[in-house]
Formats: sequence, C-alpha cells, structure tokens
Amino acid sequence: MTPLGDILARRIAATGPISIADYMAECLLHPEHGYYATRDPLGAQGDFITAPEISQMFGEMLGLALAQAWMDQGAPHPFTLAELGPGRGTLMADILRATKAVPGFHAAADLHLVERSSVLKAAQARTLAPHAITHHDTTATLPDAPLFVVANEFFDALPIRQFQRDGEGWRERQVGLDGDLLTLGLTAPLPVQDLAFRLDDTRDGDVVERCPAAAAILADLSSRIEPRGGAALIIDYGDWRSVGDTLQAVAQHDHVDPLAVPGQADLTAHVDFEALTHASAPLTPHLLAPQGVFLERLGITQRAQTLAQNLSGDTLDAHIKAHRRLTHPDEMGTLFKVLGLTRAKAPDLPGLTRNRPHADAS
Repeated sequence: MTPLGDILARRIAATGPISIADYMAECLLHPEHGYYATRDPLGAQGDFITAPEISQMFGEMLGLALAQAWMDQGAPHPFTLAELGPGRGTLMADILRATKAVPGFHAAADLHLVERSSVLKAAQARTLAPHAITHHDTTATLPDAPLFVVANEFFDALPIRQFQRDGEGWRERQVGLDGDLLTLGLTAPLPVQDLAFRLDDTRDGDVVERCPAAAAILADLSSRIEPRGGAALIIDYGDWRSVGDTLQAVAQHDHVDPLAVPGQADLTAHVDFEALTHASAPLTPHLLAPQGVFLERLGITQRAQTLAQNLSGDTLDAHIKAHRRLTHPDEMGTLFKVLGLTRAKAPDLPGLTRNRPHADAS
C-alpha cells in the first residue's frame, strides 16, 4: 500500500466507502501524495505521452485553426487565449510559434493556463518564457473577454462517478475495504433522475459514468463564450455516449490496477462527449470528428511532407512514425475525438462542421 493508500484506508475504515470521484480526486490532487502534485508525468521518463509531445505538427494545426476562428469572428482585441491542463506547455508553445505570423493575433492574445499542479506550472513557465502567462486553478477566474480555448487530454482526468444498472434503477460503485485492501463495491439502490434516459440503452449490470466536474466546467466556458464570442476545441479519447467501465490507471507507460498504487499512477476515464455537448448549451456543437480526420482536414499531411524535406535517416523515420501515430485509425486517429463549440451564429470552425454531433469519419 502506498502512503496515500494508507490514508484512504484509514478514512474508509472510519467513515465508510467513498465514491470513485472522491478516490480519483485524492489520487490525482492530494496536496502531499497526489499524482499531479508530486511529479511531471509526461514523456519517456514519465508515465504517458500526449499528442503535443509526439510532434510539433499537432500544436501547429490547432494553433492555426484557433487563429482562423479568431479572424472569422472579427479578430477581437483583446481576447483570452487559454488552455486547460497544459502539461509542460508544449502545446501552447507550438500554438504560439505557428501563429506568430498571423497579423494582430499575438498582440491581441492574453495568455491564460488552467493548471493545479505546482510542478507543471513551473514547467509551463519555463517552456513559455518570455511570454507573459497567468495561471488559474479553475476556469472560474478566467477574464471576461472573448475566449478561445483548447483542452487536450484534460477532461479524461476529471473525477467520474460510476453507476451500475439494477433493474429500473442504479447502484453507485464505491471504493471500500476488504481487510486492509482497497476494493470496489456497490451502494444500495439510488434514485438517479438524470440517468432515467439511459434505461433505454442499457441492461442490468451495465455501467454508466458521469463527470460532474466536466459539466460544471463546460457550463462556465459557455457562460463566457456565449455573450462575448470565442471558441472551444476539446480533444480527448472517448465517444458520444458513455457505456461500460472505462476507469484506467497507467504507470511507466503500462496499465495497472486503478486501486493498486493510489497516488502513484495516472487515473483517467473515457470522455462522454454527449454529456459535454449538453452541458455546453446554448453553445453550438461542431462535428465530433476523429482526431485523424480533423488533422487531415487542417493539412497535417502537407505540413508533414514539408518538414520531411529537411530530414533523413532516423530523424525522418521518427517523423513519419509521429505523423502515423497522430492520424492513423489504428493509433490515435480514431480513439481520440475533437469537439468544437461556438456561439450559434459563429462561422464553422476549421476542420469541423456544425449540427452533426455524432462521430463521423467521412
């Protein structure tokens, strides 16, 4: 048992089982033993690698898409350029480099990062120097201005609750104790009004996941974009509707039991894009597209070919593999989805179209 595991076991022994959401929040954000509070998890020496760490092309495509959306909406000045969960700052650095030549974009942009990890805040400051950045623990303190925001692999790390169908009702899955070991169990039947519609597409024993924190964040972003303008680009793994147990833990690039090493493994769950879309009302969703399709529409292959002209040997091989990893259906191309959000009257976002929220590879 890890130090955080001992703390959680004593808490459960004293007060009873805790929700999976509470367990995830403690594992990821405990001030002394939480996963993000104690390490930089990214890269070959960490536990996982995200798209910006794979290739600069990912951030370049997103940056140009945001800049085009900014121009399409009249190039507001000033505006907030924000990222949720910015890791080491690599994605934002690529966005800023790709948009450097866009007239007026940098002069109008006010850079804000939503990040709770002090370790990663320090890394972001180093990566983005000498750009002036403002850090926020939550979206609630973002400025009141047009907001263009990107969130890559942010929502998958937010705490989820899991409900298991029991007849015409639900039981919540919780973390309890079996002797000295953490284990999963079920509550007594619960009335869960916002899951009534899921009785039509589930059977006894099926698990449905809900993410209250994601809904609150989308509602907050909507309250800023709707009156002032802007756009949100959300890239994550998941699908239109949650079904099944998707909670997973990763340590040193390998999957482990989510209950095995509390505080020492990354915990994530698939994103329910249907729930995100509903929570973002009255914003208009733009086509939930597979990441590979989205990047191809933005011109990533042409960019890859341009970069390849100056490469050779192992460097060229790594470049080709990075392009494949980002776009191929057997890699990140299909598992990861892209959702865009704007005001109803805003132009379509680059690479996306509106009014067809379901994932579509065509």
